[in-house]
Amino acid sequence: MALLKIRHYPDPVLKKVATAISEFDDSLRQLAHDMVETMYAAPGIGLAAPQVGISKRLTVIDCAHKDEDSQLLILVNPEIVAREGEACEEEGCLSVPEYYASVVRSAVVQVRFQDLDGQSRLIEAGGLMAIACQHEIDHLDGILFVDHLSPLKRSLFRKKWQKIQEHQQEQM
Repeated sequence: MALLKIRHYPDPVLKKVATAISEFDDSLRQLAHDMVETMYAAPGIGLAAPQVGISKRLTVIDCAHKDEDSQLLILVNPEIVAREGEACEEEGCLSVPEYYASVVRSAVVQVRFQDLDGQSRLIEAGGLMAIACQHEIDHLDGILFVDHLSPLKRSLFRKKWQKIQEHQQEQM
């Protein structure tokens, strides 16, 4: 296994729509396991392949708390097939470090996906898992959580992001 480099905003790969996966082979399993290791090391609760520079429809999610057993999900070609309700929670992103904002999403989602063997699966998720599924599937469609913000909040984000980048450059 290997830690992969997480791409940061405004890397162009983050804005591309990822391609569907048709080969369920050892290279896909290796990529998924490397992504899981990278997600845990970051640390994060979700990671999509575009975030590590690979424009494929693959995401990994684990919303378990540190003291709980793993709830790892590996989703190949996921799609949201049903939505219910509304939730507004603060989100962050490994590709937009040090920035958090409230995002309105569906409270409950049904997600159809394939597992690493190509078998079709369907899950219903609520709470943090629903938010994580929507966030990661957005990545596969070239959408970042900051794209859900109002124009004013997006403008404020860009200004804050520029200051964060300048501060990081000063420390190098």
